[in-house]
Amino acid sequence: MRSAVVDRETSKRSGSDLARRYPVALALYVVLGLLVWFTMEAGKILVMGKPVDLRLVPLMVLGGLALRTVVARQADRIRGGGEKGASESPESL
Repeated sequence: MRSAVVDRETSKRSGSDLARRYPVALALYVVLGLLVWFTMEAGKILVMGKPVDLRLVPLMVLGGLALRTVVARQADRIRGGGEKGASESPESL
């Protein structure tokens, strides 16, 4: 039971730690996207009756993960009072 409490405490990251990891995460998404683009064949699959380039499927998944990362970073900035642009209100975004 105690290890679960310790794990939860260590799993919470400080805002500065997340701010440091954010650009690295986005850069890694770009690298993975480039690897997908250059290593996958340009095959076609049918999606709702229309041919779609096979490379787009993993790129869409990576795009969704990148969007999730951006939204999580914005939520962390709003919860923490913001690091840059703290005077901005959520309505002005």
